[in-house]
Amino acid sequence: MAVQSEGAPCWADAIFADVEAAKSFYGDVLGWTFGETLPEYGNYTQAYVDGKAVAAVMPTVPGRDTPSQWCLYLASPDAAATAGRVRENGGEVLTEPMRVGEFGTMSVARDPSGAVFGIWQGGTHRGFEAVATPGAFCWAEVYTRDAAQADAFFTGVFPYASQQIDAGGADFRIYQIDGDAVLGRMAMTDDFPAEVPAHVNVYFTVADCDEAVATATKGGGVLRFGPMDSPFGRFATLTDPQGAVFTVIDVTTTQGEMPDTTDVR
Repeated sequence: MAVQSEGAPCWADAIFADVEAAKSFYGDVLGWTFGETLPEYGNYTQAYVDGKAVAAVMPTVPGRDTPSQWCLYLASPDAAATAGRVRENGGEVLTEPMRVGEFGTMSVARDPSGAVFGIWQGGTHRGFEAVATPGAFCWAEVYTRDAAQADAFFTGVFPYASQQIDAGGADFRIYQIDGDAVLGRMAMTDDFPAEVPAHVNVYFTVADCDEAVATATKGGGVLRFGPMDSPFGRFATLTDPQGAVFTVIDVTTTQGEMPDTTDVR
């Protein structure tokens, strides 16, 4: 697989207290199968769709009260240099760049508003082997209560251009690489409960949004938003039974005109 452009989403994984339950849930909702567990890497287990790696799950570290959550990784040609720019731009490096065998080098960081994300310098593992097909990653958005701070941070750390989108009154921007949209940024309003922190919301493609929602809720998930039609697809946001938030989207079912764009910075 080709090396991802710097700043492009390249991988997603999640931590769960009950990994076997997570496998069952996402297997039902997204059609995932799972590969061999790697004890030498914290029992990390990759998920597959049609034999292609699309994500991974792993157990919480014993003794740590880590909430279940999805982490999006952004590609970097030099994880140490990217971690340095995280600090220079007011962010925090939560996990220092570390080698993961021959697979690559990873780091985990937090932007000044609190959104956690990963940094991945690929080795033999470049990242997603499939995207935008049922069961695979499709899109992601940074949700923040300080939009200006987030924009300054992400465009300072990665080579993004930033473009405002007319999203029906919402403060929404798109981060671009060479003119291609790679990541969204949504300003959280008072409509979001105070206890909801800044975060990165990961979208997974499904063949039928309503069917995926029905399967998820039957399996113990909680519907948080939607299903809703949009020019990009029909989507819904859910919390899985262990509390990890994610969104499902059927990109083939669209409605309405594409939003207007304004300035590019």
